[in-house]
Amino acid sequence: MQSVSYRIALGGIIASLCMLSMFLTGVFPMFYLLLPMASSVLIFIMAIETSTYWGFLTYLSVGILSIFVTPNKDAALAFLLFFGYYPLIRPKLQKIHCKPLAFLLGLAIFNAAVFAFFGLTVYVLGMKELLESLGDYGKYGAWIMLGIANLMFLCYDYTMCTFRILYQRHLKPRIFQKR
Repeated sequence: MQSVSYRIALGGIIASLCMLSMFLTGVFPMFYLLLPMASSVLIFIMAIETSTYWGFLTYLSVGILSIFVTPNKDAALAFLLFFGYYPLIRPKLQKIHCKPLAFLLGLAIFNAAVFAFFGLTVYVLGMKELLESLGDYGKYGAWIMLGIANLMFLCYDYTMCTFRILYQRHLKPRIFQKR
């Protein structure tokens, strides 16, 4: 049984590492999707080590702070709209007995997050040049980008599946060595 102080301390450490990762999106803007994915792995570790509730609290604190603190708002939105909470709902999706339905539900959640991200980026953050840049690719540019994003989701989902095994078999025994 873990104490509350252990959960708070672990949450603080993981939140600070997530915020470091999110802050690095301002230093390395080309990694504005890769670094929120790395933060989601840390949220996943928090959920494994404590509970989904504590993982959600960590996600919420990192998400709110990243909106206000990080220089790259696109990365903060990507974390807040998908990468932060997906590791928390993925175990729930895996409990669905019909695997194709679970996969399609995960894909639907991702596509809803992509449409929300696109709408917020264009209409709230005022990045109309994104719409203008799609004009160069023709009328199918947005659909091609959505297809590429869905391929990225497949890779991300597979990585999250294999990371749990990697963490529990190899990383956790090295981090939490018995003394």
